[in-house]
Amino acid sequence: MNILSYNIRGLGRGIKWASIRYLVGKQRIDLLCLQETKKESMDKAVCKALWGQSDFDWEWVPAVNTAGGLLCVWDNSNFRVDCRRVERGFIMLEGVWMAEGHKVVVVNIYAACDLASKRQLWQQLYDLKSKSQVQCWCLIGDFNSIRTPAERVGNNLCHPDISNISEFNDWLADMEVDDIPCFGKPFTWIRPNGSCKSRLDRVLLSDDWIAKWPDSSQHNLERNYSDHCPIMLQSKTIDWGPKPFRVFNAWLQNKEFNTVVKDCWSTNQPTGWGGYALKCKLQHLKYRLKIWSNEKSGDQISKVKSIQQKLNDLENSFIGQPTSQQVQDLKKLQSDLWEQSFLHESMLRQKSRCKWLKQGDSNTAYFHKIINSNRRKNTLRGMHINGGWADKPKVFFFFFSAKIVIILIEYQGY
Repeated sequence: MNILSYNIRGLGRGIKWASIRYLVGKQRIDLLCLQETKKESMDKAVCKALWGQSDFDWEWVPAVNTAGGLLCVWDNSNFRVDCRRVERGFIMLEGVWMAEGHKVVVVNIYAACDLASKRQLWQQLYDLKSKSQVQCWCLIGDFNSIRTPAERVGNNLCHPDISNISEFNDWLADMEVDDIPCFGKPFTWIRPNGSCKSRLDRVLLSDDWIAKWPDSSQHNLERNYSDHCPIMLQSKTIDWGPKPFRVFNAWLQNKEFNTVVKDCWSTNQPTGWGGYALKCKLQHLKYRLKIWSNEKSGDQISKVKSIQQKLNDLENSFIGQPTSQQVQDLKKLQSDLWEQSFLHESMLRQKSRCKWLKQGDSNTAYFHKIINSNRRKNTLRGMHINGGWADKPKVFFFFFSAKIVIILIEYQGY
């Protein structure tokens, strides 16, 4: 998906309309978010002139005395909006991204310059996100705030207000949204004479959005008729071929693991020269372990919740003193709960590669953030080949853990 955000500083008509329509077509935009339209009225004809196609829908916030104003235009075939919320400082669109069938919330934001209005806007958005059932959130637009002093430079600017920076960062932490990799110009707002620059426009994504589209990135495009640069969010799913095979430490703690490896290795005896036979046996073992892992692990979060529910239902069923059978069932459920919880945390810890964390530390939310950060860091967004860019190079991986080889050597003397 491609989402374009642009503080246009007065929509006007003519040249600005043509420039927006050109960007929408060139970048294949699915959702257009404009700030500071400075228009007190809006109609479908204007939106069509900006969008350049007939199949679209739109939502807007009027300007107040030619100040402010927001507009969202989107492709109905790519984004089905189910719910809208319109306020003076934002437009919230909740719907389904049709390509993946995933529910998302996109908020087009224009924050005022004064701190009191910003605080009111921040509180509104925090309340909405706290009550929302949708976890994939995207905040995009002109926040009129910076996150670090380095995001503002100028020869006639006083020192930035550290308290305002801290308050903005605290709100982002409460909202549980993060900046994403940014390409292009380092600053999105430039004073016409070039004396001052700031990064006021940005894209902020929730952890669930990044988990769904780990290669999401922000592109600051070239500035033209406004003192703000257009910014674009690119979120797409790239098929890089088969994922590397990995043995999880939690498997080794399961008593059935060694038996599965030995049985699979001994029952499968392909014919042919040694290297080919070894390759076939390893492929068969990898396939068997994936099936075994799904049977034993599956959706671990659901399993933990299911065991918790059974445990509470059993305790609530006690009228008087529990029978010996109920005591045994209670102990069994408590043991299963600990086992599944440790299994889930161990796998998250290994995926996050946080080896310094001690066994037993419980911080799965932190592990998820590290996993998403590693995904963003390791994502290849293209390859430069013979002077051109290939968006989706086919890369194939084959990997087999040394732990499997150790087990085979131990039990088979291979």
